[in-house]
Amino acid sequence: MVVAPGGPGFSTAIESLRLRTWQLGPGQPALVMDQFSAEDFHLIVDDRADVHVSSKDGRFYLGWFPNGRPGADSEGWTIAVTGTASVPGYRLSFETQTPADIVAAAVARVLETSYRV
Repeated sequence: MVVAPGGPGFSTAIESLRLRTWQLGPGQPALVMDQFSAEDFHLIVDDRADVHVSSKDGRFYLGWFPNGRPGADSEGWTIAVTGTASVPGYRLSFETQTPADIVAAAVARVLETSYRV
């Protein structure tokens, strides 16, 4: 797009080139954890202070590793959904510095796709 200086659209073009500020840092893990009820999920805090959440049927897992998952390179969050005999499951992971807002949005979407049978 070519816009003449001072012409119509010039300020819009300049505005689109401005730097943005992005959320950085892990934020508040409560944004993620507050989505789980004791009615449907088990919560375990282990001796390393890592947090593990699993659905009562065992098909959903969330792990939060504030200091990184052992044996992994700066993995802070893991979401896994077990597949079936005919459809494979999936796994998502986020680094330790991924903002909790982003992880919370991913968790919310995964939970929205589930339903009781």
